[in-house]
Amino acid sequence: MTFPRASTALSRFTVLDLTRVRSGPTAVRQLADWGANVVKIEMPEGLESGDPAGGPRQGPDFQNLHRNKRSITLNLKTPEGLAIFRRLVARADVVVENFRPDVKERLGIDYPALRAINPRIVLASISGFGQDGPYRERPGFDQIAQGMGGLMSITGLPGQGPVRVGIPIADLCAGLFCAHGIMVALLEREVSGEGQWVQTSLLQAQIFMLDFQAARWLLKGEVPKQAGNNHPTSIPTGVFRTRDGHINIATTGQKIWERFCRAIGAEDLVAAPAYATAAARSANRDALNAEIERRLAAETSDALMAKLNAAGVPCGPIYSIDQVFADPQVRHLGIAQGVAHDDGTQQTLVGQPVALSRTPSRVAAPTPDSGAHTDAVLREFGLTPAEIDAARAARAL
Repeated sequence: MTFPRASTALSRFTVLDLTRVRSGPTAVRQLADWGANVVKIEMPEGLESGDPAGGPRQGPDFQNLHRNKRSITLNLKTPEGLAIFRRLVARADVVVENFRPDVKERLGIDYPALRAINPRIVLASISGFGQDGPYRERPGFDQIAQGMGGLMSITGLPGQGPVRVGIPIADLCAGLFCAHGIMVALLEREVSGEGQWVQTSLLQAQIFMLDFQAARWLLKGEVPKQAGNNHPTSIPTGVFRTRDGHINIATTGQKIWERFCRAIGAEDLVAAPAYATAAARSANRDALNAEIERRLAAETSDALMAKLNAAGVPCGPIYSIDQVFADPQVRHLGIAQGVAHDDGTQQTLVGQPVALSRTPSRVAAPTPDSGAHTDAVLREFGLTPAEIDAARAARAL
């Protein structure tokens, strides 16, 4: 049975996936979702320690991370398994791993070793802190990177103390940046004919995501602090209480500020010296927020958002996760996508947030059982049935 591809966009590329936990699987999911021939390499049953990547295999996290991939089992700690892996590398385009930096060297699958087998290979490595440097051997974890990367110092209410973000943002961003780096390397290979080593880390990804907050320090010497739900520079922008809940309102720039005041019947605020300019509104932020909430207290969230949207003032509800997927625009975008398992059961996963007009992505195949495609994949790479049987007998598969 032919394995369904998620897209035709990357169908010419073969990717060997050695990744675990989240950052690496996130990177490979990007390639799988655009149709790359992804072979997920897992330890044989009974040799894996602890929960597999993304928690229990049948759990929502693992299922969402590993769709559109095929799975084989291969024990790289055996000579037979390592020999098979090298045969796969000879015909692959990309290898992705997120071991600690020294692990691939001990296994003999570092970049110089892979390049000697296939000069066109792209090796992509994600680590906690980098492939070299004083923290090279430290184990990486998302929340550690959030703290060291500065994010927890600017998240939360003023004076609250450090607060982590509600998603593993360092893991996810490192994975996305890794996938971006892989695509850059593959594009460059079309010119040079050679692969290269792509490296990123949770720490680098988190620092990059500081964006303008990092630039405030690097360019102006300002150390940003916690601002809670208030935007640090566009004022008033944040969470405002209504009669029946809360909404987000963003009044960025003088014209939108004036439109906002007219929409809520507060034209007097425009002329008030304490709020007349962006600098004045920044200096008097707390008083202004309190004044706005006083004037919004009688409005329902829906009625207020209708007024603000009609006036061209950015605003929106603050949803729980179930409400997100019930929203009509979210339904229209189709980001929640269904896929059928072989037993006929259906599951819904989060699809790609990017649309291509000719080669769109889809969730074409569910997360496979461990080793579900071992024999079929190894035959595609040129192993004979006898060689596969011998490898299984040696506990390499």
